[in-house]
Amino acid sequence: MPSSYKITDNNALYFITFTVVNWINVFTRDIFRDIFYESVNFCIRKKGLQIHAYCIMTNHIHLIASTNKNSLSDIVRDLKAYTSRQIRLCLEKTTVESRKKWMMNTFIFRGTYNVNNYDFQFWEKGYHPVILNTNFKIDQRLEYIHNNPVKQGLVLLPQHWLHSSATFYNEENALTFIPLIRIER
Repeated sequence: MPSSYKITDNNALYFITFTVVNWINVFTRDIFRDIFYESVNFCIRKKGLQIHAYCIMTNHIHLIASTNKNSLSDIVRDLKAYTSRQIRLCLEKTTVESRKKWMMNTFIFRGTYNVNNYDFQFWEKGYHPVILNTNFKIDQRLEYIHNNPVKQGLVLLPQHWLHSSATFYNEENALTFIPLIRIER
C-alpha cells in the first residue's frame, strides 16, 4: 500500500522523521551518533542536502530538510541505507556495546521478515515527510523538534540538548554538529 506521505516538491522544506526499529535506544552512544553526523555531512557536501533544523533523540531523528541539487527522496534513501550499513559494521566490530548481541538479533530478525531487506534492518520503513509550506507549519515543527528532548524529560530547556539545532535558533554564533541553513521567512 503506497504511502500518502511523499516528497513531491524538491524546492520545498520537509519535516522528516527516521525511527530505529523497535525504538531501540541506539543514539545514546556517541559512536552511533557520529556515524549519523558523518553521513549527513557527506550528503550536505556531495549531494546538495540542506539541513535547517534537527534533533537526534535516543531512538529517532527529526530533520527539517531541503535540497538544492538532487532529489530529496534519493538523498534520504541513500542516507538511511548508508547509516544502516555503517552502524551494522560498527556493531559487528565493537566491543564496548553491552547490548550488541540483543541489538544485532533484533536488527537481523526485522530484516529477515522485511521483503525490502535480506538480513538486516536498522530503520523503520519510510520516513513520513511532511511538506512545510506555511510559516505556521514551519514554526510548529521547529517547536516540536526542539522541545522533543524536554517533553521526553531529558533536559529542562531545548537549548540544553546537545544534539539539536535549538541553540542555533536561540543563540547567536551557536555551534552545531551539522552545518545549518537558517529558515528565513
